[in-house]
Amino acid sequence: METLLDFWHYMLDSDNAVVISLLFSTVLLYALLINWRRTRAKLERSEGKMELIEVEEHRMFEFLHTLGVALEEDHSASRLHREIVDGINAVVMSQGAALYLIDNSGRYLVPRAISDECPLLIGLPVEVLKKFQDDVRALKSHVRLSRVPAGEGMLGSVLSSGVTQSVVDVKNHEAFKDAFVQYTEEVKALVAPLKYGGKDLGVLAVARKADSPDYSGNEFDLFSSASEQAAFALGNAMVHQEANEKRKIEGELRNAREVQQVLLPSSQPNVKGYDISGVNHPARLISGDYYDYIDLGEGSWAVVIADVSGKGVAAGLLMAMCRSVLRLELERTGDPLGAVHQLNRQLYADIKEDSFISLALYVISELDNSVQVVRAGHDKAPLLRAASGEVEWVKPPGLAIGLDDGEVFERVTKLHQLELEPDDMLLLYTDGVTEARNEQDDELGADPMVNVLSRYARDGSQTVVSELESTIDKYVGNALQSDDITIIALQRKL
Repeated sequence: METLLDFWHYMLDSDNAVVISLLFSTVLLYALLINWRRTRAKLERSEGKMELIEVEEHRMFEFLHTLGVALEEDHSASRLHREIVDGINAVVMSQGAALYLIDNSGRYLVPRAISDECPLLIGLPVEVLKKFQDDVRALKSHVRLSRVPAGEGMLGSVLSSGVTQSVVDVKNHEAFKDAFVQYTEEVKALVAPLKYGGKDLGVLAVARKADSPDYSGNEFDLFSSASEQAAFALGNAMVHQEANEKRKIEGELRNAREVQQVLLPSSQPNVKGYDISGVNHPARLISGDYYDYIDLGEGSWAVVIADVSGKGVAAGLLMAMCRSVLRLELERTGDPLGAVHQLNRQLYADIKEDSFISLALYVISELDNSVQVVRAGHDKAPLLRAASGEVEWVKPPGLAIGLDDGEVFERVTKLHQLELEPDDMLLLYTDGVTEARNEQDDELGADPMVNVLSRYARDGSQTVVSELESTIDKYVGNALQSDDITIIALQRKL
């Protein structure tokens, strides 16, 4: 027979055609059965994978949900750390998990949460291993208190690499070779560096004993994804905590500002024969500037202006001390020069080397036109003489408070006397006025201040203060206020 087709025609035409037909059908059915069984096996394996994927997705969802609840209901770091460790352990189905975070110094990894059954993940000194070899509980306590240099050991190595790693044999990890610590356990682990906003946070690890199944590729992927979510949760929690702390500090500063406002004059003094106005504008919530009106009795009043070097809380506290001591000394003795000398002696020990207080004290009398002046390193004051329209500068010698413990200060700082005629006006200020800066970082200087004094003195102290405030605001524009500003206008009236 020449062809296979001829053979089949022969068989079909022969007496054996029925038998051959049955045989062919049987072979075909058998082939279909084998193919069906193979397809069914593939389907069963696929269904198993789908079920596994669904289970893993469910565990991941539970992990993310737990982190979300921890962030919403309780922003304590300890709870979040525990939720991360327990959650990552459940997601990857490990024996235990551990979370190590970098401390404030940036030099050490500190254990923040370690599950109870977690195998050891750090090397320990030989003497420690010997000491606790029969006391597992004590060893675990020691591990929970042991910080790890951020660049050493397996954890430090993974942190430095910036890459999630599957470590099949922790004991023989490169980081433990030739180290001053030993690692003796048979453990395999997955370890991930934690980053947020480009900043290293620490490491997260899960571990199993060596006789447990190896971590699969799918488990590695799950761990990597869960670690990224843990880092995101940690970063957000830190941002939230910082925001809370900032709000708390701002609240405390506002309270401190309210207390400080009580220390500053709440109204202008009613001094017979004088028109006096003053304002204070802190660059921050707390001002390092200070001004005061003190009734000394018998028709005498003290007008004080001072500027503590620096700004903020420290300057505000020093300002409060300055106010209390000066008031006490003035009310006790009524002697302006002696009070300033005593103020310097008492505050000198409490003022840091790079700090000082510039102060000017003016004691005015309702009975005559005399003014006693003590200038302790403060800015010279322009005095407008109404009769001539000329401006004089009041600048008696004096040393700032806190630069000398007493002898030099008292030799340099003297009492100066001047007389005011009707409508003469003194303008007292801190350097936040003349050093006010615009958007080009240029200073206002003294000339605009003197121009305001000359132009508006006839309209009274309140007008001069308001116009000077307006001049500063216009000059500064959108630039931030760089220093505390205090202004006092003092004018003698008929």
